[in-house]
Amino acid sequence: MMKIAVTSRGPDLDSQVEPRFGRCPYFLIIETETLEFEALENPNVALGGGAGIQSAQLLANSGVQTVLTGNCGPNAFQTLGAAQIQIIVGVSGTVRQAVEQLKQGAFSGAAAPNVASHFGMSAADQSGTANTSAASPMPMGRGGGGTGMGGGQGMGRGMGMGGGRGMGRGMGMGGGATATPPSGPSIPSGPMPPQTSGSLGREQELQMLREQAQDMAAQLQAINARINDVEHSGASSTLIAVVEAEKCTGCGICQQVCPSNAISVDTIARISREKCTGCGQCVAECPQGALSLKKA
Repeated sequence: MMKIAVTSRGPDLDSQVEPRFGRCPYFLIIETETLEFEALENPNVALGGGAGIQSAQLLANSGVQTVLTGNCGPNAFQTLGAAQIQIIVGVSGTVRQAVEQLKQGAFSGAAAPNVASHFGMSAADQSGTANTSAASPMPMGRGGGGTGMGGGQGMGRGMGMGGGRGMGRGMGMGGGATATPPSGPSIPSGPMPPQTSGSLGREQELQMLREQAQDMAAQLQAINARINDVEHSGASSTLIAVVEAEKCTGCGICQQVCPSNAISVDTIARISREKCTGCGQCVAECPQGALSLKKA
């Protein structure tokens, strides 16, 4: 019996396989013999960078042996390989069909990534396995340029939900500017009081409130997905960051982005094995490609 993960557009076996790895809406964790499965909402769809690494870490902590997806970039490919997880790309159809094809021996493991870094941030070609042309940046804001109701009271820090439907400051009660998505969801400090404007008609105000309610529901979904991620991640990471000394220039960027203060820099970067959580932020940001994740 094999435990696999399939990137999916929905939470069940009859959903379509999602061609993006790091930014897929769901990972279905499946026992191939019994077809028993668990649907994990992907908490990394909103990340500005490092979504593939974080998603690979999530699956490594879930104990899967093989991943089925449409496309896999170099960072995710390296991280999955470090966790000794087989990667199969070019998969399409429904999740159920993909599992049956796997059991029939129709797939073989990929020898290399099949798309470039940050491919999943493109909003183009979402209907199937995408081509390998350069991807354009994904629009991250939903309501910039005066969607708000005045008062400058932005709601959230720009937690995009993927596919161009961000939750930047433009969705709030004013402000109108989108923001770069952080590494996790931003939780409002309290409920926002309803506001009215004399210049808005009744239908306009209702439409605006409905849109804000949809955005808040999307934010709640992302928070629940993050809770699920933390519950499944365990107390310790199976992967840690390592430095290739010959590539490292000691620029210090990795030290700046490390959320657990696990990196110090003298002539090159040094990783503390005790502090490193294997989050992959340093790998995603290193301009020299001197960092990678390895099995702890």
